[in-house]
Amino acid sequence: MKAQNKVLVVTGAGNGIGRELCLLLLSKQANVAGVDLNQEALAETQKIARVGDDRFQGYVLDITDKAKVDALPEEIIKHFGSVDGLINNAGIIQKFIPINDMPIEQINRIVNVNFYGTLNMTKAFLPLLLKRPEAHIVNISSMGGFISFPGQTIYGAAKAAIKILTEGLYVELKNTSVKVTVVHPGAIATNITANSGVDSLKTNVAFIQDLLTLSPTKAAKIIIRSMERNKFRVTVGKDASFLDLLYRLNPRFATNFNSKMMRITLKQ
Repeated sequence: MKAQNKVLVVTGAGNGIGRELCLLLLSKQANVAGVDLNQEALAETQKIARVGDDRFQGYVLDITDKAKVDALPEEIIKHFGSVDGLINNAGIIQKFIPINDMPIEQINRIVNVNFYGTLNMTKAFLPLLLKRPEAHIVNISSMGGFISFPGQTIYGAAKAAIKILTEGLYVELKNTSVKVTVVHPGAIATNITANSGVDSLKTNVAFIQDLLTLSPTKAAKIIIRSMERNKFRVTVGKDASFLDLLYRLNPRFATNFNSKMMRITLKQ
């Protein structure tokens, strides 16, 4: 689905990849409904884009609040007249601790935001999307959704659930006008750690991050290009592509290798 003249909903639109997705879509002459918890961040996205409310409208919303999410489609339809696409980008990581040390409240928060938030948005907008001549759902998983990262097990489990959810949607919607793409980003230079309530990560091997970390702008370009080309699945970044290939060849070796690299990279 080409972005031009379409109306797309983007979650996590106030910063990072979400903001860059909005800016790129707007540059492609799409209209965007940006969803975020932070009103000021949404206003900043619109300011950077230099567009009016007819092109970008921000909606302050907690995607884990199902009742408010269910009311959102009507608000957006009232403003834009239609909805052609949904990009479920919003997400948070967990503190780098093992499951045994994680309070159930933290576990629930990670699962609620990363999985149920995406599910809530999908359920709310899918009936509208099915009525469009063409439509698209893009769900942002993670490379943690196909390979484990020590200290990020709950986050990875939630992102793996997004992978299977999206692939299941693909099958269910195969004979409809709604296309589906799952995205597995690697390390992206965003402030997700701060937004997740996680202390900034310090590394022993800074050059690894410099080599592998992709800018949000480049990540957004890959994601939108994948949507417009109707890709089923896409990895974003050299690290995600490498680990994806390694995991396919030898899952146990890849898991052990990834664990070793994480121990070297993080100060542990």
